[in-house]
Amino acid sequence: MPRGVGVRVSPPALNKNEASQNERLFFLYFYQVNKYDVLIVGGGAAGFFAAINTAILNPNLKIAILERGSNVLSKVKISGGGRCNVTHAEFSPQELVLNYPRGEKELLGPFHQFMTGDTIDWFLKRDIQLKIEEDGRMFPTSDSSKTIVDCFLNEAKKHHIDIFYNQSVKSFIRELSGWKIETIKSVFQSQTLVLTTGSNSKIWALLKRFGHTIIDAVPSLFTFKIEDERISNIPGVVVNHVTIKVKNSDLMSSGPLLITHVGMSAPAILKLSSFGAIEFAKRHYKFKIEINFISLSQEECLDALKVCKHQLNKKTVSKFSQFQLPKRLWQALVNASDILETTTWADVKRQQLESLSLQLTTAIFSVEGKSTFKEEFVTAGGVDLKEINFKSFESKLYPTLYFVGEILNIDAVTGGFNFQNAWTGGYIAAKSISM
Repeated sequence: MPRGVGVRVSPPALNKNEASQNERLFFLYFYQVNKYDVLIVGGGAAGFFAAINTAILNPNLKIAILERGSNVLSKVKISGGGRCNVTHAEFSPQELVLNYPRGEKELLGPFHQFMTGDTIDWFLKRDIQLKIEEDGRMFPTSDSSKTIVDCFLNEAKKHHIDIFYNQSVKSFIRELSGWKIETIKSVFQSQTLVLTTGSNSKIWALLKRFGHTIIDAVPSLFTFKIEDERISNIPGVVVNHVTIKVKNSDLMSSGPLLITHVGMSAPAILKLSSFGAIEFAKRHYKFKIEINFISLSQEECLDALKVCKHQLNKKTVSKFSQFQLPKRLWQALVNASDILETTTWADVKRQQLESLSLQLTTAIFSVEGKSTFKEEFVTAGGVDLKEINFKSFESKLYPTLYFVGEILNIDAVTGGFNFQNAWTGGYIAAKSISM
């Protein structure tokens, strides 16, 4: 049974005419008021981490989590393809913040309090070891998100944290003694309210009524839809390192590139989608990108192609890939340079070499839309960061109101960084609440 104290409110004195106009008072009468010291709205990563650490730091507090759905930690379950990308192996706060298009400045101080090493230690104390992959992503050694989910559920049970399901919030009210929260099923009272509801538009609308500024949400982690003959027949091709620039902007990124059946993905694209989220939304996700596939300038590339013409004169151009490019991509770019499949290096004309050098170093592609990256959905937008005290993650407008995770206008590139923001904010908020 929940540890909250159920209190039935006094029956309102209503006549027949008043009754039809006071349905909400009847609601308050027929449902118990569940009283807690700390109420956390949102049963995700940020919510559980805030709740568990609050309970650890102050065992005397009565704590509950309200979840609007029938399941908790659903995003944790699907993260990293079901393996849970817990964090990223970056151990310098100054370097870690560079992965946050929104929140870079604000998170520097918090990361000095709790960051990657602290996350690793936290899980290690609960017999969960994390491993580092080549790209820096960190996963439990079990390679299963169930390890993390079970850890949180066990910790919540151990520390007597109540979890309420199917409790979509209808309203919350500031009272002298704290907060009153009304859901579709119940009424709760709490001295402290922690919101960890991510990009929940209903919660944002309620916060607007309280005077908080909400930055409109736009997707910030997505792949690019591209229809182009050069890539339409080569899905699955991976280029280990490319540089991508967005035409008519200062946006650029580098890293691995994956050609998909609808366009392009992988870190080089996802990083660009994060940092360009607002700009791309303004352009309605229609813009041009310039890709350098080989990390050479066009002039350097042309010189290298001239060497190939001299040294490989009897070989067929399209048959033998150069610059360590995947063969199918090389053939597609050769074909786009008006070089026939049967053409040898000896027969390639200067104009064709120049065209190929451009395809390799400054290939232009038109983006015509976006697609969600796997099951993960991250948005830019949320509570304005100017209205948050990042020493505690408390509202500057309302003491005892805290925000943790993606409800804030903070988002990151893929690789475990969004979870690290949740762990950091959850711990610091818990520390402040527990004092």
